[in-house]
Amino acid sequence: MIRVAILTASDKGARGEREDKSAEVIRELVARIGGQVVAYAVVPDERQVIATKLREFCDEVGADLILTTGGTGFGPRDVTPEATKEVIEREVPGLPEAMRAQGLKVTPQAMLSRAVAGIRGKSLIINLPGSPRGVRENLEAVLPALPHGLAVLKGEASECARLD
Repeated sequence: MIRVAILTASDKGARGEREDKSAEVIRELVARIGGQVVAYAVVPDERQVIATKLREFCDEVGADLILTTGGTGFGPRDVTPEATKEVIEREVPGLPEAMRAQGLKVTPQAMLSRAVAGIRGKSLIINLPGSPRGVRENLEAVLPALPHGLAVLKGEASECARLD
């Protein structure tokens, strides 16, 4: 089982003015890889609030995978990548690169994503867009690689390349 935490960064969502449909998409997709959501929160687009919740999900909840949704664009309140960089110990640039590459097949706006991914302890954090469609497109791009990556991170698999 993969322990998953979902963090939605949305001012309107935090005020109860918007239903969090992106989190529903995340729940659906992570079930495909044996993911079980063990923590969920909606917070305003505030850098320190996001960073604090990410630390909690990693250090206290012990989530294997933390997926954020929202706050990765150019808007003045889009600060999820900055909060994530504050929390992670090592970046994993290939994941957002793959997400942007896949997104470019659909829309040129995919190159505007500032999403990052990284590791804190034994937790992997990945930033996803705020829209349900963007979440689906981005998460489906990296989903096949996540079980192996998380197994390596937890010390349950080796990093050896296939030799066939």
